[in-house]
Amino acid sequence: IPLLRRALAMSKRPLLLFASPWTAPAWMKSNGDVRGKGTLKGKAGDKYHKTWANYFIKFLDDYAKHNVTFWAVTAQNEPLAGLFTPPQAPTIAFTAAQQRDFIAQDLGPALARSSHRTRLLMLDDQRIHLPHWAKVVLGNATAARYVAGLAVHWYLDAIVPPGCSLEATHKLFPDHFLLYTEACTGFFMF
Repeated sequence: IPLLRRALAMSKRPLLLFASPWTAPAWMKSNGDVRGKGTLKGKAGDKYHKTWANYFIKFLDDYAKHNVTFWAVTAQNEPLAGLFTPPQAPTIAFTAAQQRDFIAQDLGPALARSSHRTRLLMLDDQRIHLPHWAKVVLGNATAARYVAGLAVHWYLDAIVPPGCSLEATHKLFPDHFLLYTEACTGFFMF
């Protein structure tokens, strides 16, 4: 919080912050551990999913107490990486359908009921998953109503041309923006 305050004070323009979760607490996960492969227990609409959605609101509430607000949150950082991650990495695995249902039944309504004007971003994973992921989530009118945009990562960009992923997704869902949220150089040896 002190670093965010310094950055906000130094910036000549307002900074737009976004947050992206890595994992739920171990008691909420199917594997009983914050690390490794695991999903949220149960299914969308149940006590685990509602509680996880409320964690987002409590996070936003607590930062707001320190005058730090978030422009957006993502539903999950690299939800498909949760299926392939090394065993020590903290993550939650979501399929597109699971994320759609979590957004439509739990996270979207929780954000809408809250006092926060924080936008919700979906996917937050490799753009190789587009446009399929967008079709599943945004193809549902309820989920689409809560989603402002799609967060994408660039690590596998060389595999899928932008026309097949970004452009195709934009044509299908022009009212939802696309935003690169994670990238680095040197990820692959080549």
